[in-house]
Amino acid sequence: MNKRKILVTSALPYANGSIHLGHLVEYIQTDIWVRFQKMRGHAVYYVCADDTHGTPIMLRAEKEGITPEALIARVHDEHYDDFTGFHIHFDNYYSTHSDETRHYSEVIYQKLKAAGLITVRGIEQLYDPQRNMFLPDRFVKGECPKCSAKDQYGDSCEVCGAAYTPTELKNPYSAVSGATPVKKSSEHYFFSLSDERCVDFLRRWTRAGHLQPEAANKMHEWLGDAGENKMSDWDISRDAPYFGFEIPDAPGKYFYVWLDAPIGYMGSFKHLCVRENIDFDAYWHRETETELYHFIGKDILYFHALFWPAMLEHSGYRTPTQIFAHGFLTVNGEKMSKSRGTFITAHSYLKQGLNPEWLRYYYAAKLNGSMEDIDLNLDDFIARVNSDLVGKFINIASRCAGFITKRFDGRLVDGEGYKALQQTVDERFSGWRPDAIEQAFEARDFSLAVRLIMKFADEANEMIHTMAPWEIAREAGRDADLQRTCSLGIQLFYLLARYLKPILPETIRQVECFLNCNKLIWPCLAANEPVSQLLLPAGHTIHAYQHLLTRIESKQIDALVAANKQSLSTEQSGATTTAKAVADDKPKTVAPIAGTITIDDFSKIDLRVAEIVNAEHVEGAEKLLKLTLDIGSEQRTVFAGIKSAYDPEQLKGRMTVMVANLAPRQMKFGLSEGMVVAAGNGGKELFILSPDTGAQPGMRVK
Repeated sequence: MNKRKILVTSALPYANGSIHLGHLVEYIQTDIWVRFQKMRGHAVYYVCADDTHGTPIMLRAEKEGITPEALIARVHDEHYDDFTGFHIHFDNYYSTHSDETRHYSEVIYQKLKAAGLITVRGIEQLYDPQRNMFLPDRFVKGECPKCSAKDQYGDSCEVCGAAYTPTELKNPYSAVSGATPVKKSSEHYFFSLSDERCVDFLRRWTRAGHLQPEAANKMHEWLGDAGENKMSDWDISRDAPYFGFEIPDAPGKYFYVWLDAPIGYMGSFKHLCVRENIDFDAYWHRETETELYHFIGKDILYFHALFWPAMLEHSGYRTPTQIFAHGFLTVNGEKMSKSRGTFITAHSYLKQGLNPEWLRYYYAAKLNGSMEDIDLNLDDFIARVNSDLVGKFINIASRCAGFITKRFDGRLVDGEGYKALQQTVDERFSGWRPDAIEQAFEARDFSLAVRLIMKFADEANEMIHTMAPWEIAREAGRDADLQRTCSLGIQLFYLLARYLKPILPETIRQVECFLNCNKLIWPCLAANEPVSQLLLPAGHTIHAYQHLLTRIESKQIDALVAANKQSLSTEQSGATTTAKAVADDKPKTVAPIAGTITIDDFSKIDLRVAEIVNAEHVEGAEKLLKLTLDIGSEQRTVFAGIKSAYDPEQLKGRMTVMVANLAPRQMKFGLSEGMVVAAGNGGKELFILSPDTGAQPGMRVK
């Protein structure tokens, strides 16, 4: 295997607020991917920093009666503690308010200027007449000029994703004083993003595999086709008073925070390079063969996929290998928003004593490498963690370890018994090869990796249940069978632990102590090597089993929700504090229950678990998607009226439920051989049903 050299970053959290569970989607996603790559033996550096500049920092420090430097130092420590609490390991966690970031900001600016891509011109800005200050983008709010959504910031719309200038907002108001702002002229510095050199480069770059397909399509909308130029020049300066880096040779003018924020990736890495004697240029030189990956939220895609690569390209640096954008987090189906206070903080989660690896696992089970949003459903969170981690994974060790330590001094089987064990593994668990799971981790499709891992856990538990070591232990003269059976369980647990280590680093550290083994690395097998090559050696000795993970109790989630009840409720009056439901301000219409049927009536409907192996649009159909469903014994084509609620890419690989014995129906677009089961009132409110983890295609729903 060729050893790769990889630099990874996550978006920089702003130093003006707490880390919440929405933020953690990104950092957990990145950390899992980095840990996976390090387990494979690659040279990986993961750097990040607090984003520390801008008017919000200045105003908050002023309000607290401290300097901006004191504020960002305090918040840096709070952020770092939160990340550490969730086992997110940075090789360097720094600050954009640093000499390194200032240096590269000035270097890039000067190179862009030398290339003729910096212009200066007077503009009209919104000015707060009460505070006597120009209002930065995020301190002006109003209606989006594109979609008319209310309460949007002055730089971009959270609803439609459009980017614009504050003066384009409809009915603007100052977020500082509430006053209606007035227009006032000022001289500003611009990066000429509309220059044909930038536009031509971005058209090529955004279509060259650096972005997810849906992200590339979004960039195409903003860039336009060849022959049309939709790009606007980018305002990179702000007027004093402003907390940031002053622009060289421009007194009273400061770099806009979004210019030096991504440069903070370079600043943080440079700080690491000096400390660890790493060659900075090997990762940032234009001709380098090293890899650079940015993990970001889809709300800042515009800055990372257009401004940032254009800046790098035209200042002589390398551009990112790939940018990975993820969706937003909802809690019990409701949008989280820092600006509206609807968040659960990382600190609150940890303060309630909840295991951070519960959340790491749940996020992994939801993330598929796309830009679709994920939902933290608190009831499902409890059920999935308890079922998968405790009921399946940990259950294997707890069922087998006691017999090994009490009856065999912790010694696993050796000799002929070990050979028989190896043969069993190779015959019954040949599908446990790491290839498919490795590919899923590489593609950031953690949900697929989790499904495969839990499928293996199901197989292991089924085997242990069938062999019933607790029954063998009661029978005289069967010690050899008992040792071999329980050793097999421990060996399978050991294999599963390797696959779960990127997701559950602390739990697996405890597993390594329990199993008395070296630190687990990613399992690698040549094409002709059997799975048994990955096992612990014959006669290996383990330590006494100590409980590794506890179940989540509903009362723990109730306490978490109660502690954040203002975050989880749109309307505070009447809000519940249970994990069952969050207060909903929309009236619900529930269809009346249909007339009763007999069990014989129900048994006529053959419901089957199905895997959606492909999903595609149907040309000429307004409501239909064409689904290819695997039901174990065969594949079926079904035309489902769910186009309004689902993008085809969201459906591929998902498990669902279909009516398998519905008479085929010849439609205009082809033959439909069944029906997918879904809930909801139609339109966007359609929800296909999904079985619990472990269900396999073809299983009958009874």
